[in-house]
Formats: sequence, C-alpha cells, structure tokens
Amino acid sequence: MIRAIIFDLDNTLIDFFNFKNKCLNAAVDAMISAGLKMKKKKTREIIWKLYKRFGWEYKYIFQEFLKKVSGRIDYRILAHALIAYRKKRQGLLMPYPDVKKTLAKLKKQYKLALISDAPGLKVWIRLASMNIDRMFDVVMTFDDTGKRKPHKLPFKMAVKKLKVKPGEILMVGDSVHRDMEGAKALGMKTALASYGRTLKPRKKPVGVDFILKRFSDLLKVVKK
Repeated sequence: MIRAIIFDLDNTLIDFFNFKNKCLNAAVDAMISAGLKMKKKKTREIIWKLYKRFGWEYKYIFQEFLKKVSGRIDYRILAHALIAYRKKRQGLLMPYPDVKKTLAKLKKQYKLALISDAPGLKVWIRLASMNIDRMFDVVMTFDDTGKRKPHKLPFKMAVKKLKVKPGEILMVGDSVHRDMEGAKALGMKTALASYGRTLKPRKKPVGVDFILKRFSDLLKVVKK
C-alpha cells in the first residue's frame, strides 16, 4: 500500500529543459548582438557541452564559455548575456499541465515529498514561483545532503522524515539512473515521467514499475 510519494523536480514537475533552452537562446542572441563573432548554432553547442561538464545549475557558465572561445572574459558581452537570461526566465517557470490539480488531489491521501539535486534556494524559488511550495511535507535539496541521486543518502533522509517504510513509497522522476535506480535500491516503487524525457522509452526500462505519459496518469497508478 502506498502511503507517500516522492517527486523529482526538473522535467518531472516543471519542463526544465524547455525553460533552460529558451533562456539560453535569449542569452546567445544577446551576446551575438553585443559583438560575439560566432554563429548561434556553434555557440549553443559549446554552452550545452559546458553545462554537461559543470552541471545545469552552474552559475558561471557564460564566463566559462567566453574563456573557452576567446581566452578571456569580455565583461560587456557577459553583461548582455546575463541580463537577457534573467529577463527571459521571469515568469517562464511553469509546471506541466495538471501538476497543481493532481498534487492537490494526492495531498488529501498521501504524504508528498520532493528530492532535487539543485541547490536549496533555487529549488524553493522554483516551487514558490509555481505556487506549489506548500504541497510538500518534505523537501530535500543538494544543500541538505551534499549528495546527488542516485546516492542513497537523499532517499534515506526523505524516508526518515516521512516516517514511512520504503516499500510504502512511490518515486516519480524522469531519470532511470538517478531517480528509478536510486529509489529501487531502497525498495521503493517507481514511476517514470516519460513526458519529461528527450528520448521516450519504447518499453519499460529495468527498475521501472510504471510509465507516466502525462503527470495526471499518476492518479491511475496510485489506485493500483
């Protein structure tokens, strides 16, 4: 019997890749307008590679980019990039369809928790901007544990705070490795948010109990 549900944040509750992509496009356009001598496609490719190297939350990504392509930081170009990025992200963070409605229904019956690899302040800003910060009984961020999924510590701490057994918990996330494998290692049930994945699974991956085509599918899953 499921008594609690743990959620990932990015690409599970919010369309983080789409958000990041739009902000990045704005920053790249601003840098080129400010004098960056590079094609947009090439600029994006280099920055995406830097994100993969340093992490999606790395705040000095444009500094790293400018040092890589020119050997120094042009602060005029950097300023245009940061201003454009920050302007674009205002009001852009939106939950997937039916997230608020579905969470409200689930909260009536289950304890709800969230585990994110992002820093604490960024997690709370995202939750507050979508007005869903009060939905969760437990919120675990990288600042709380110093470990990222699939390390067991974030999951163990969430279980301890929820005061339920791992077998009574359903983990919902978009990453088979970080979310599904991490939860399975403790004996949780798992639901893969396939709508948040760039590559849709053709069949159920190992370690996944349920596949969600949309967030509201979760209501059907918990009934089982």
